[in-house]
Amino acid sequence: MGAARFLIVDDHVLFRSSARRMLESQGFVVIGESGDGRSAITAVRTLRPDVVLLDVQLPDMNGFEVARQLAEEPDAPAVILTSIRDASDYRTRLTGTPARGFIPKAELSESRITALLARAP
Repeated sequence: MGAARFLIVDDHVLFRSSARRMLESQGFVVIGESGDGRSAITAVRTLRPDVVLLDVQLPDMNGFEVARQLAEEPDAPAVILTSIRDASDYRTRLTGTPARGFIPKAELSESRITALLARAP
């Protein structure tokens, strides 16, 4: 497979823009963006990304619920949760999520993403 294809899901346009620049500068391909959970689910069904970079706090539903719904899709993408908050704020919810892992927004990097994607689902 070539470069991983990403969908970025976050309600903040500035974060989506900076995440897109970081991902593309590292050779990843960003095939779409969504600002809420419902449009993210629709985009996954339409665009079929390999990876969804998914904010935990969205205006219509939380990222944990979106991740659960995406895990039920045929050829489900890998999901990486992100938030401005620290992982310790979500500790119990992270252990039960189908997401590949969690990266605080301030620590988002190619190396952190690559490490999570290398993990077995």
